[in-house]
Amino acid sequence: MTERIARVEAFRVVVPREVPYLGPLRAGEAVNERGYFIRAGNRSVYPTTDTSVLVKLTTESGAVGWGECYAIVAPGAVAEIITDLLGPLAMGRDPRDPVPLHEDLYDTMRVRGFFGGYFVDALAGLDIAVWDVAARLAGLPLARLLGGRRHGTLPAYLSGLPKPSLAERVAFAEDWAGRGFTAVKFAAAVAERGEVAEMAALRRALGPDIRIACDMHWKHTALAATRLIDRMHAHDLWFAEAPVQAEDLEGQREVAAKARTSIALGEEWRTAFEYRPRLVARCMDIVQPEMAHTGVTEFMKIGRMAEAFHCRVIPHASIGIGIFQAASLQASVALQHCDGHEYQHSIFDRNLRFLDGDMACEAGEYRLPEGPGLGVVPNAAVWQHATSH
Repeated sequence: MTERIARVEAFRVVVPREVPYLGPLRAGEAVNERGYFIRAGNRSVYPTTDTSVLVKLTTESGAVGWGECYAIVAPGAVAEIITDLLGPLAMGRDPRDPVPLHEDLYDTMRVRGFFGGYFVDALAGLDIAVWDVAARLAGLPLARLLGGRRHGTLPAYLSGLPKPSLAERVAFAEDWAGRGFTAVKFAAAVAERGEVAEMAALRRALGPDIRIACDMHWKHTALAATRLIDRMHAHDLWFAEAPVQAEDLEGQREVAAKARTSIALGEEWRTAFEYRPRLVARCMDIVQPEMAHTGVTEFMKIGRMAEAFHCRVIPHASIGIGIFQAASLQASVALQHCDGHEYQHSIFDRNLRFLDGDMACEAGEYRLPEGPGLGVVPNAAVWQHATSH
């Protein structure tokens, strides 16, 4: 029996927050009329809301698949690419062939900025929806369709300590350690006393058994990053994430060669083509693919390629209502060398109210949702915050 894609819809989802991601505004930071502000600590733009683009794919038989992609700023750009370009091109294709469909859609923009940015983000959202409906039509969880579930549970590390002062962030980390979490990552962008002071304070409070990572937010030159990592290494740093600017391949290679700590890279890269030269150059030993950027097809390519280079996989988790998070968990447990997954507590827990399904994160471990496809679907509550594009 043939099965064809009959309709693709995109919805902008904007969920208000009382406190912005990574914590309160700092001195000199101000929200503009569009609801954006620049973090002084890393010069990057952030929204004051949880914003993403939701994708709904419907087949001729009425089967539905759901996707979601990265769109924390200018979500209309991503949604327009889906409704004006990718959706119409996908019409009439069989969703049970997700990889050929992804490859064909990727090729349509090969000479027009295909390598990254909004186009690939939009493709990621559609790709997740295609895989979801393909798995639902097969009656299988997505992990089974991707080759099988290798891990029964997935360790979670607590990411971000959204409190205004170092003392409060330390207390926050201690509280979560008391809940059974054995790993934490702090953000250099809001560490007002610097990475080393933050690392030392956390280690004193948490003791020797809790793993502590630092997100360095692309802030440093290779030399400065290497020196900082060496000083944090004295406090048993688990890994250093994004130590130099994303485009500085030579700097990434230099830091990885000199540091005595694991280097983690990759949340901002969208394709295996961006990972490959850095894997060849041995720029990192932990890769952090972000499902909201990659989609399922590229995520699995990246994960398999990383395993061939003997790197570990610890995926990144971004801002969304949980659809791409479910896809990331399903894909992660299908990878042999996946050591865990980021847990954005201030996003994941509060936005579970928008999903039907039993996905959860408790006592330092993710519980994957049961059932076919992603195992989760948006519920009625999300439509209070979603607009059709």
